[in-house]
Amino acid sequence: MIKKLNLDESWTGFIGATFSLVVIYAASSAPIPLLNTYLQTLHLTSGDLSMTAVAYFIGCVISLLMFARVSDYLGRRPVALATLGLAAISCLIFIYVQSGSMLLAGRFVQGIASGLASSAITAYIADNAPASPKWISAAVISGSPVIGISIGAFGSGIIEEYAFGSLSLIYEIFIILLAFSAVLIAAGPETVKRTRGAITSIVPQISIPGNIHYLLPAAISIFVGTWAIGGFYQAFSSTMAADLLNSDSTVVAAAVLACLLTPQAIGSWMSGRLRSGAAQSLGILAFFLCMVAILYSLKSSLMIPFLIATVLAGLSQGAAFTGSMRSLLDKTTRQDRAGLLSSIYLISYSGAAIPNLIVARLASGFSLLEIAAGYVLLVALVCIIALFALNRNKRHDEKSGVQAGTQSQM
Repeated sequence: MIKKLNLDESWTGFIGATFSLVVIYAASSAPIPLLNTYLQTLHLTSGDLSMTAVAYFIGCVISLLMFARVSDYLGRRPVALATLGLAAISCLIFIYVQSGSMLLAGRFVQGIASGLASSAITAYIADNAPASPKWISAAVISGSPVIGISIGAFGSGIIEEYAFGSLSLIYEIFIILLAFSAVLIAAGPETVKRTRGAITSIVPQISIPGNIHYLLPAAISIFVGTWAIGGFYQAFSSTMAADLLNSDSTVVAAAVLACLLTPQAIGSWMSGRLRSGAAQSLGILAFFLCMVAILYSLKSSLMIPFLIATVLAGLSQGAAFTGSMRSLLDKTTRQDRAGLLSSIYLISYSGAAIPNLIVARLASGFSLLEIAAGYVLLVALVCIIALFALNRNKRHDEKSGVQAGTQSQM
């Protein structure tokens, strides 16, 4: 049962949930620019670096499979507060990290927190989002995580590069921000009436309304292709900066990641000016072309063209991902949002985790450039699938529109 809220309550919940989502993802990205530092100090391998991304994504997938619908029964606020607590625990692990296993444990807990945020907190945002403009909910849900990841990556990179403090300082800052986020969530309204069934909801289940099944092939291919590249950048942004772009700067490593992620928020906003199908098709085609340019720039060690192509890829990814999310959310009822959003992120995180897991097993046999080429081939494949599926979706909608018009005249 959904509670009715007044406008002030809705804005309080919307702002608090959005800020919390940004901070959780910012905390999750703080270790990424430091991975090359951990590589040297903890004596890790490139396969170990890829496993840090795998540990994170496995945590996300487990969380989304088992706990995605818990907030439908316990309420949005309690689950959001638990999510913030888990994010704080992961920061504590990184403050005291002394081995590769602790590094993996910290990333795993961050994955659990991010997965919960992708269901409970994003549903809380959708519950409280203003009715106009209609696209704001999808844009905020899509854009907040990437903004947070960019903030966290730059924050840790700057602290490490300019020796503002120990590596633990960034995690201490995020613990404070997470505590403030908890205060904001506690002040917000509860949008779901607490009911029985939380235990049974833990049984793994993918919840996708039947009326949107025909939209899934295009959306899934876009989710998988774009997030696979995000996983590649999370695992290898610091290594790309060091090995292929000849820079040991953690700020450059953070910039590499941020150039992909931050523009996604702008791309999400831009997609609101297009039909969802147009945003998907234009976005995924442009994303593929950008990946080809990125591969050439890496091969030639051209930093500026590489960063420009990465920014354009981020814009394209934001447009394609948000267009795909809008295509699904527009046909979904409020009661189905938490399950649908968790399914979207489950698919997306799996798309990032599986390629990284394969890379972790094969990394010793291939160079970083060859690994990058493999990812570009993956994007080419999903681009082809998405464009064919989108054309089919268009014909389906046109046929449905004709049938609806015929029935209305009878």
